Amino acid sequence: MLNEQVSRSLAALYADRFDLTPPEWRAMAVLAGFQPLSANGICSRTNMDKVRVTRAVARMIAAGLVSRQEDETDRRYVSLTLTDKGMAVYDQILPLVQAREAEILSTLSPEERAALDVILRKLTEG
Repeated sequence: MLNEQVSRSLAALYADRFDLTPPEWRAMAVLAGFQPLSANGICSRTNMDKVRVTRAVARMIAAGLVSRQEDETDRRYVSLTLTDKGMAVYDQILPLVQAREAEILSTLSPEERAALDVILRKLTEG
């Protein structure tokens, strides 16, 4: 429930203004931090299924936000990177998302935030 609330809250910041869906934003954020990646790399870092990632990437390629490059030695491997336009969009969205995150976390005390970090780390690494 919390994930859905936060996701909707964040989507309100970028969906209309940048014409991005939540899966596209997730893929963009992961690419910004770990590019180049394959679609499978995005799947593993976002926990989204392959169909959702493939659709998100296809839309972002069509919008000029992502470029794809086939590996010269293994044509089955395609690496994805953000284009300059994609990085510019990411750079505009990131501060909005960070401000919203700070607003959400401001309801917690410093001790509660630290505990939340520990709990989330244990759950995601577990």
